[in-house]
Formats: sequence, structure tokens, C-alpha cells
Amino acid sequence: MTSGLDRTRRGRWRPLRARAAGAAVLAVLTLAGCGTAGQGAPVAPIPMSIHSEAFISGMLAQRYTCHGAKINPPLNWSGAPSGTKSLALIVDDSSAPITPSIYWLVFDINPGATDIQEGSLPTGALQALNSAGTATYDAPCPAGHRHSYRFTVYALRTTLKLANGAPLLPVWTAIAAATIGRGRIVVTGNP
Repeated sequence: MTSGLDRTRRGRWRPLRARAAGAAVLAVLTLAGCGTAGQGAPVAPIPMSIHSEAFISGMLAQRYTCHGAKINPPLNWSGAPSGTKSLALIVDDSSAPITPSIYWLVFDINPGATDIQEGSLPTGALQALNSAGTATYDAPCPAGHRHSYRFTVYALRTTLKLANGAPLLPVWTAIAAATIGRGRIVVTGNP
């Protein structure tokens, strides 16, 4: 009945090509933890610290999900390595079947920034399209069982110079190629 379409987590239909793009993103995810040096040799990123006073006992409060205010939680980070030219933030659901759901992808964050405030975007930062096809924070919507949500900050050796609302895959690829530092916090969301 749905030839060429796939039902999303919110009941909308999307073309199967979106699933193919998701598979490509999964391939890029394996690179996203590492930067490259020279001619593309993998380099382990320098560890960064990330935390949020909003995550109590490792839980994503309902306020930051589709069941609450639907706003992004505040995040703080430190330890960006020397040579950082910009930062990026990716929020995804590692519990999603087949490919991760990307809820928020922020890039070209000022390299001196150390936080994102609740419900806002750092000045000058840009947003890529998420898995829902919007360039905004798409509040996670845990359903059925617990989900693990990853909030990952990347230190990049360049600014990405992509447009606001850029497609997800080119932004992922650019982040993977430019990563020199990374910090991640994983929280649990309950249905």
C-alpha cells in the first residue's frame, strides 16, 4: 500500500530515499567520532567534557521532549583543543531502529562558546536539517520503551561554511572530516 514510502515516528510518510539517506548517515556516524589528518588518516579526537544541570540522574526531563515544552536543554562544555575554529552539536537517538534519529544538528558555533542555553541557539550558529526535515530542535518523543539520547559536542578545525538549513548528510560528512575534539553525554528518555 505504501510502495516507496516509510512511516515516520510521528505518523508522517516519507519517501524510501530518506531511509537510504539514513543508511548513508549511519555510515558517516562511524567516522563522526574521529577526525582526519593529512590525507584522511583517522585521528582519535581529544576528549572534551559536556554536562547539563537539566539531566538529573542521567534522565532526559519531560520538559525537553515532545511530551513537554519541546525546547532544547541547556548544555555546558569545556576542553576544546587548540586549533578549534568552530564547534558543532548533534543530538540523536542511539536506540532508534536501523538508523539513528537526528533531533538537532547545530554547526558553526563560535569556538569560544562553552554553552547552549535552554530554548536557544548560540549567536551566529546555524542549524542543519534533522531527521524530521526541519532545521530546528525536534524534541525527542520516546515511545514504547526507554531510549538513549546522545548530546555530542564536536570541536572542528574549520568552520563548515554551509548554509543554514543545509541537508543532514553533507553536514555530517563535514563534521566527520573536521573533528579534532569530542564530548558526549548520554541520557535516558522514558515514554
